[in-house]
Amino acid sequence: MSVLFFFLLLLLLQSTTRPALSKPDPQEQFFADCPPASCGSGLQIRFPLRLRSSPPSCGLEGLELSCRGNDTLLSLPTSPVPLRVSAVNYRLRLLTVDAGTGSLCPIRNLSSLATSVYAPESLTGYSLVACRNEIEPGPDVAGPVSCPGGDADGATYAAVYSYGGMDLVPSHCTMVSAGGEVPAFLDWDYAPEYRHYGFRDTAEAFVRTREVSLSWSVGGIDADCARCEEEGNMCGFDRAGNRSFCRRRRGPDVKLIAGTSIGGFVVLLSVSLVLLYIFGKSGKEKETQLKVERFLATYKSTKPTRYTYSEIKKITKSFKHKLGQGGFGSVYEGELPNGIPVAVKMLEKSKGEGEEFINEVATIGRIHHVNIVRLLGFCSEGMRHALIYEFLENGSLEKVIFSNEAKRNNQPLNMEKVQDIAIGIARGIEYLHQGCDQRILHFDIKPHNILLDNNFNPKISDFGLAKLCSRDNSIVSMTAARGTMGYIAPEMYSRNFGTVSHKSDVYSFGMLLLEMVTGRKNVDPAIENQVEVYLPEWVYERLVHEEDLGLALVKGEGEEIVKKLIIVALWCIQWNPEERPSMSRVVQLLMLNLESMQIPPKPFVSSSDSISTSGV
Repeated sequence: MSVLFFFLLLLLLQSTTRPALSKPDPQEQFFADCPPASCGSGLQIRFPLRLRSSPPSCGLEGLELSCRGNDTLLSLPTSPVPLRVSAVNYRLRLLTVDAGTGSLCPIRNLSSLATSVYAPESLTGYSLVACRNEIEPGPDVAGPVSCPGGDADGATYAAVYSYGGMDLVPSHCTMVSAGGEVPAFLDWDYAPEYRHYGFRDTAEAFVRTREVSLSWSVGGIDADCARCEEEGNMCGFDRAGNRSFCRRRRGPDVKLIAGTSIGGFVVLLSVSLVLLYIFGKSGKEKETQLKVERFLATYKSTKPTRYTYSEIKKITKSFKHKLGQGGFGSVYEGELPNGIPVAVKMLEKSKGEGEEFINEVATIGRIHHVNIVRLLGFCSEGMRHALIYEFLENGSLEKVIFSNEAKRNNQPLNMEKVQDIAIGIARGIEYLHQGCDQRILHFDIKPHNILLDNNFNPKISDFGLAKLCSRDNSIVSMTAARGTMGYIAPEMYSRNFGTVSHKSDVYSFGMLLLEMVTGRKNVDPAIENQVEVYLPEWVYERLVHEEDLGLALVKGEGEEIVKKLIIVALWCIQWNPEERPSMSRVVQLLMLNLESMQIPPKPFVSSSDSISTSGV
């Protein structure tokens, strides 16, 4: 401790006696040129946002606001009129805007506001129904709803939570229209009075406030700024270095005269930092707990069984048998009181601020499909979160295709079974994209997340990175690339390749399919020069030149299946998302004969291509 104290003292002495620099500090220059601005007495606008009256270098492209009197306005190509901004959350990258009207009739489709930069945050679906008699509102039914001209037919109108459907209303009610959307939960920083977030609560809150939160995303810089704001600092931009920087907020300079005063200040500062860390961590944990409980209140009618932590310990026999380790926690074998075997995932406290837990329950907690793993229950006590899944005897597909035994035997499954597994996975993804009220984008399709039952039927698992979006518009706003290296679509890294959508899952499926067929990883950490062994290029060249893939045990009909699966995979991994098939089309392709297949264009640009085309 004495060594640390002495080191801090030296640092402080150095900082207080350092001579002034002859060159101006570029960080100070940025804030001198781009001070926080506002529209009259309105919101404070600062980097990465900027007002139109500020220099273009004061904000990121696409994050421009304007003024009308004291109102701050956001202009979107998807909105006929500018939207008034009522709140800005730099930490969460959210703008709260006035949607113009809070009426639920006619149907409101807030997803239509989405652009390449902005996307409505956390929407929930609803349908509009007309009832012959009065209808009693409930947790998932909001009403009565006022409709233009609705008084003429004498009907009572109501908004019904989409996932409950017509089962939530009496038989004398009929559906008028579907596909409506309202914010699923309000921005807690600006609406602390709303503590419960059932559908009726959020629908009525939207009618009152007319507000919807839009998240912004323009690349890595705005994500860095969000982390900077999270720490209570201010973000700026170094034009010379073309990068963002984070400046601590500071008050007036204080000159310390005596050495004892400096020492006392250091001690006080150290104690304060320790206390701030302790209380800050505690406050963050409470915020995460509140976030999870609000979510559970929203989905109380659809979520699976809730267990206590002590029950989880009994189910897993005090976490006796560990099945594996994932990106968000450890998985243990267990057994429910009724004797059903289960797999229990204990989520790590430091991961995701409850996001992975919420994503899992919000997606697979309310859907059932033969090719999607079932979520049987969960636990949420303080910062302890657990998810209980059905137990699948054969583990992950990764163990089957990449195990040492698989390498020795060249392929532990025959090609007919590999094809069946591929079709099952494709049907599962197709259901996520097309079979639910809201489209579910998985964003982490890979062999490790495909589980196999005792008959080697595949089930998609691990929805921790999933996102919900409208079935009509699957373009989503991303703060950073999601997924696992080797399976992430190019557009997840750069907008130059296109927009992030359901086609990103198609790309991941294509990479997975190549690995299933060849038994080779598309990214092998044991090989230093990955360019020389890029799996799609290796496979494509052998396919077009009819060279051997080195699958010694594959003969006859199995060879045709291999070629067919490779052709489907190469269509799926086209770099341009628009050239990839939908998952519905992928399922159809997998059912065709090889003779009906067309070899796709090369799904990548090799070094030889770039050299040969440079002279054209």
